[in-house]
Amino acid sequence: MTQTISIQTVNPDDKKALPITEKLSENLYIRFGSDGKNSFQDWQNYNSKFVFVIAQIDNEIVGCGAIRPISETMGEVKRMYSKYPRKRIGQTILSFLETRAKEIGYEELILETRIQNQEATQFYQKSNYKIIPNYGKYVNNTKAICFGKNLI
Repeated sequence: MTQTISIQTVNPDDKKALPITEKLSENLYIRFGSDGKNSFQDWQNYNSKFVFVIAQIDNEIVGCGAIRPISETMGEVKRMYSKYPRKRIGQTILSFLETRAKEIGYEELILETRIQNQEATQFYQKSNYKIIPNYGKYVNNTKAICFGKNLI
């Protein structure tokens, strides 16, 4: 039986989003010793180039993801999380974010993940993201790996 995954754009502070973002932070902390929240603090400046989504199956929130602006034509993928592996939740979220990114004028998406996070690195490579030089605060971070994808 195929389950339908629905995607909804919400504010990251929405009470529906908080349990899944907390689950993501908990998962990251257990696996890598850091919850990733520090790179999610400047999102209070909500604007039209910012997108945060939750994924839902039936009445259960099963994933989340976001894009934040780096420039007028470049967005950064953040807070990607799927509660259940290999259910196409992450791919559904990422596809939605890529489509939305094009609609709001992004020509390129970039992102960072931990080198240790083999699931994520394989996921992004299967989604046609290419390894790029570390950018921004990740430039000298030897635990980080960065990816980019041209959308045009």
